[in-house]
Amino acid sequence: MTSTRNPGRVAGFLYLLLLVAPLRLIYIPGKLFVHGNAAATANNIAAHETLFRFGIAADLFTGTMVIFVAVALYRLFKGVDQNQAVLMVILGGVLPSAIYFFNVLNDAAALMLARGADFLSAFEKPQRDALAMLFLRLHHQEVVAAEIFWGLWLFPLGVLAYRSRFLPRFLGVWLVINGFAYLAMSFTGLLLPQYEEVVSNIIFPAQLGELAFMLWLVIKGATPPVPAVAA
Repeated sequence: MTSTRNPGRVAGFLYLLLLVAPLRLIYIPGKLFVHGNAAATANNIAAHETLFRFGIAADLFTGTMVIFVAVALYRLFKGVDQNQAVLMVILGGVLPSAIYFFNVLNDAAALMLARGADFLSAFEKPQRDALAMLFLRLHHQEVVAAEIFWGLWLFPLGVLAYRSRFLPRFLGVWLVINGFAYLAMSFTGLLLPQYEEVVSNIIFPAQLGELAFMLWLVIKGATPPVPAVAA
């Protein structure tokens, strides 16, 4: 089915490509990072440099794709409310993309420190390891900040889905709930980081709203009604 006939399915397939994001967000930290041990973490990064570089590439790819996803969703919903659709593109496309690209610098710095380039010979290895861990922590803090936009963009998207009449209304409600869940995660990470994992586990079901929305678009698609043309 062509994008003209079913723009929702096109948006869904582009959305599906964002599933590469957990490679850097979840898999690589679980595989390479050792909590509280800078030396072991730096050694793991140096020993699995290719995997870590894939994580950097995943962030760059995700930062690019969020723009295409936001534009595809704008095309789908602009007839519902153009102002809300523009807000969705800004909060869900432009601003998160900038954060993704900026955050790559933290990983690039951590990788250089872990590899121990010649120009870093002025630093002892424990110092380089500690600095690498610092940049990894900064990367995480940038993710915590980005979660604000991950949540805020779901509010106009949820409103658009709810008011669209060509998508089930429960998806719009679930997206708004998902937005509050991301905001809860972000502010917990900023203000009460010791409870970040607990809050994440509690609100996990709410975070499935975005996945449900994506799967609906991929499987069922969505086609806005054609506006009546005056005779």
